Amino acid sequence: MSESVERVLVIVPAWNEEHNVGATVRGIREAGPYDIAVVDDGSTDATAEVARDAGAVVLTLPFNLGVGGAMRTGFTYARRHGYRKAIQVDADGQHNPADIARVLDGLEHADISIGARFADVGDYPVKGPRRWAMVVLAKVLSNVAKTRLTDVTSGFRAANDRAIDQYVRYYPAEYLGDTIDSLVAAVHGGLRVTQVPVAMRPRATGRPSQNAVGATIYLLRSVFALGLAVLRPRRRRTEPPA
Repeated sequence: MSESVERVLVIVPAWNEEHNVGATVRGIREAGPYDIAVVDDGSTDATAEVARDAGAVVLTLPFNLGVGGAMRTGFTYARRHGYRKAIQVDADGQHNPADIARVLDGLEHADISIGARFADVGDYPVKGPRRWAMVVLAKVLSNVAKTRLTDVTSGFRAANDRAIDQYVRYYPAEYLGDTIDSLVAAVHGGLRVTQVPVAMRPRATGRPSQNAVGATIYLLRSVFALGLAVLRPRRRRTEPPA
């Protein structure tokens, strides 16, 4: 990569994604001059081998920590290797690598940029209680972040160096904690958040790590918990010294 181009690390958390991760890594490589770190989250299949053969650096965890643990590992790697920008792309193919540059552009005026569904781009159907919960979560976190957010559960998000440092310090491992709880903590830490509309794709193959019932229950619990977030004081953003 040219010295004049700022390095960007694409972090791909992957758990038993041998059928998807190769195509995902190749798609990222075709999308731009990005460095790619696949975090093999205790997989029992050939995820690591497939990712490595496709051209990614592989960070192997000895057992499954969940997306939050995998992402914290990726952000720690990013900080240790001097990256000032990092972005999560899921291994299952739902995040389109062609949108990476668009999501990164959001970092020009924010610390965290979210690739958002339900923002007038694409058609990603979510119905019933899960959809209602996501709407409420978005409203609560929009209030906390002082900006309009439509998709606070999206994992397709980019971070600058300030956000990377925050994530290394605190990045919950519980399901959806990596998206919702980490976002609340970042905002309370004084970081700015924006969103960029993107179109999500269907999962390429296999099953998600959480079934629909479990996801809905957690979302409903999160609505209640995040209702308390608006009561917490919001720490004033401090600018780095000139």
